[in-house]
Amino acid sequence: MRIRPIFNLVMAAGLLISPSATFAEGLAGAYLSANHANVTNDYVAAADFYSKALAQDPTDAFMLQNALLSYVAIGELDKAIELAREITKLDFRSQLSDLIIIVSNVQDKDFKSELKLLEEAKDRLSPLLYDLLKGWALVGSGDMSAATKHFDSMIKPDALRVFGQYHKALAVAMAGDFELADKIMQGDSGNALHLNRSSLIAHAQILSQLEKFDEAAAILAGNSVGATDQQISDLYDKMKSKQSVPFDFIKSAQDGVSETFLTLASVLSGEEDERFSLIYARMAEFLGPKNIQSLLLLANTLRGQEQYDLATQVLAKVPTDHPMYLNAELSRADTLVDAGKPQAAIAVLQRLAASSPDVARVHMILGDVYSGEKQFRKANKAYTVAIELLKKENAAQWFLYYARGVSYERLDEWDKAEADFRKSLELSPNQPSTLNYLGYSLVEKGIKLEEAQELIERAVKGRPNDGFITDSLGWLLYRIGKFDEAVAPMEKAVELTPNDPIINDHLGDVYWKANRIREARFQWRRALSFGPEEKDAERIRRKLEVGLDEVLTSEKAAITNAN
Repeated sequence: MRIRPIFNLVMAAGLLISPSATFAEGLAGAYLSANHANVTNDYVAAADFYSKALAQDPTDAFMLQNALLSYVAIGELDKAIELAREITKLDFRSQLSDLIIIVSNVQDKDFKSELKLLEEAKDRLSPLLYDLLKGWALVGSGDMSAATKHFDSMIKPDALRVFGQYHKALAVAMAGDFELADKIMQGDSGNALHLNRSSLIAHAQILSQLEKFDEAAAILAGNSVGATDQQISDLYDKMKSKQSVPFDFIKSAQDGVSETFLTLASVLSGEEDERFSLIYARMAEFLGPKNIQSLLLLANTLRGQEQYDLATQVLAKVPTDHPMYLNAELSRADTLVDAGKPQAAIAVLQRLAASSPDVARVHMILGDVYSGEKQFRKANKAYTVAIELLKKENAAQWFLYYARGVSYERLDEWDKAEADFRKSLELSPNQPSTLNYLGYSLVEKGIKLEEAQELIERAVKGRPNDGFITDSLGWLLYRIGKFDEAVAPMEKAVELTPNDPIINDHLGDVYWKANRIREARFQWRRALSFGPEEKDAERIRRKLEVGLDEVLTSEKAAITNAN
């Protein structure tokens, strides 16, 4: 399914200016700025610029449609509804303007008008969207019999039937027929309709009403999303303790329409152009502001489009008493890191660590952010807290020991670092990252070189297209004096990771020792062009001036004198 391009804003009535040279320049500037903002997904700026352009030319179909999308994208659905009605008056109908009017009708509980508009817009909507919206419109109009028959009429293709039956189950559960709802959710031939996170919660609530607690717990336990999903984890605990919960997943036809838009948003999430997912998620949020899943999907989509401020605004809407608040705050911290605001992310995580001190994941992510900021002592402490909180060891904890090992190594506490790397490999023996870091560190220290080679070769085998790991192999061969053998892996490392200054510097050293002097100097200059740290840059410049052999001799002499 594809929505034709449509984008942003509300008309500024009464601000019309008669054509003039100044007007033309002003319109062109706003129009071009709006288009640039639109292309870069800067919806807030696009809305502002399209607004200015529409103030001068309020009947331009292209700008009207683009303005409409921008308002939807930034979540100002009330303004979008106003604009959609203006578009309808001017007969500039589109799929998006139709959907906005439908959303307005649902909000007003005017399902008769919604049904009429659905028939008028049928050719502009995908079959899945049309059928699900019509089914819930029939529910909203009070004709449950017609609604269930309509959901049953969704037969081909198979995906249409699956989603039709899922929404039928939600509708009959809302009406109180939990036996039928469960039967539908069980699916054909045992293929349960567990399409997404929402369906797991809905089915568990349905089973709870039937006092099938063990079955509900088994469904929740059998899906990996529960591992880091506090809402599902809480629901699982209630099912294990045989505690009944109300079916409040869908309480009205409006909730059903919200879930319809969320269904479409989830299906389209991850597509090349995620604007379509963004549009549907915004509509789901507008009609179901308590639908936390729509907020999380929205934030993830906006983050993927590098609209970090909008993403954090969405995440801030998750109530502090909701089970998914912790997940939302962790996502907000990740978003702030992506936005280049690590200190703000650290502040979020510190507050979480204080309010949820027993959640290991919070301390682990805090450690990651500290590590990214090269605050290795603080990172080490955070990782240590996370490790202490995880009483039962499992393979998934390899990363915690690996990450703490890195922090120890950067703090020059090698014995502790080596112990953590080896613990990480004990938990998960074939992790390329750990194999490489331990092996490379041994090479740098000039110790246990046979083991280092075995570790690095295992890492290369596990991740053959990783430039950094391939660099480790080449560097090992260089350090043990096999200069000619080191050339091939080091050249491959540069090919895999061409812009890394350290890898290019290493290739220069290998070329020098292989008596390929001109190529060595070329690689050192190339390494400098990629902006290495100043101490590394100074060493490279020295090599260009006097050669590698002289630099190594001077460094050896300095070490001897220091001792």
